[in-house]
Amino acid sequence: NPNRRLPIIPTMLTAFLEAIRFLTLIPLPFMPPTTGDDYEKTIARSMAWFPAVGLLIGAIGCVVALVAGALWNDLARAVAVVVVIGLITSGLHLDGLSDTFDAMMSWRPRERKLEIMKDSRIGSMGVLAIVFVLLLKWTSLSAIPAGNIIPLLILSSTASRASMSVSLSIFPYARQEGIALAFMKERKAADILIALLMAAATAWLCMGWHGLVIAAASLAAGLVFSACCMREIKGITGDTLGAVSEIGEMVSFLTATAIIAAIK
Repeated sequence: NPNRRLPIIPTMLTAFLEAIRFLTLIPLPFMPPTTGDDYEKTIARSMAWFPAVGLLIGAIGCVVALVAGALWNDLARAVAVVVVIGLITSGLHLDGLSDTFDAMMSWRPRERKLEIMKDSRIGSMGVLAIVFVLLLKWTSLSAIPAGNIIPLLILSSTASRASMSVSLSIFPYARQEGIALAFMKERKAADILIALLMAAATAWLCMGWHGLVIAAASLAAGLVFSACCMREIKGITGDTLGAVSEIGEMVSFLTATAIIAAIK
């Protein structure tokens, strides 16, 4: 009976909108408050749509790149793109990156590392991590030819958010509470499949085989980093997922730069 399938579309749309609200600052005033009885299931299903939100973020980055490219040089364009993408995500992923590196590089016991991640203050290792990642993003993106900027921004944003979905699907949660715990309770194999298919299709449409290599490098970087977190704190957290996204995006830019240099 086709009528039974109708509720699927609103459910998918809600999950997508919830993913936007979870990962960005894009206002969605029509969305209900995050307190409903089915909120955990809704937020968990949004995991499959992380790559779609990444595509949206990448599209906004493309608009910035086109405008900045028309006004300034390649270096200024790269800075504008990196800054705007950081603002769209409210610095959430960068905050996770800094908290994660502050904790992981402290050489403290597991419990103390988890406490450091909760601390709102930023330490020297966190600052270094942010500076290192932003500089590599900026320099590598500024070296990309103008004709490759648009597809790369779409690809990298999509793949890095898919990397978050993959880590959520594979690794356990390191804490006993937290919003990411909802993903762990309700995660399904179909969600990871949807996320991977989105990333692969976007990569192929943007840059063909080279795009698939770039996306694979981003996903691999996220998995390796999550595995390191697994060794240190016995799982992942919201902060480590933010770090996965930032590292995945950085690796996408660096891989694309390497491929372009090799082709030349």
